[in-house]
Amino acid sequence: MTRHSPDPATTSEIIEMALSDHVSFEQIRAQHGLGPDQVKILMRQSLKPGSYRAWRKRVRAFGTRREVYK
Repeated sequence: MTRHSPDPATTSEIIEMALSDHVSFEQIRAQHGLGPDQVKILMRQSLKPGSYRAWRKRVRAFGTRREVYK
């Protein structure tokens, strides 16, 4: 993927993948070429502040329970 913003359909797909508890950052990178920091930026821009904070909290909680996660 190039440096410009993804189209709305791709953005929606990335957000859906990031919100899923079954998709890792590595899977998002493999499919869309975005690293964890880029996904976090996209999520911060796309979600409401409270939703973003809740997502990050959930990702951090899963990260301590699973060896390979976000």
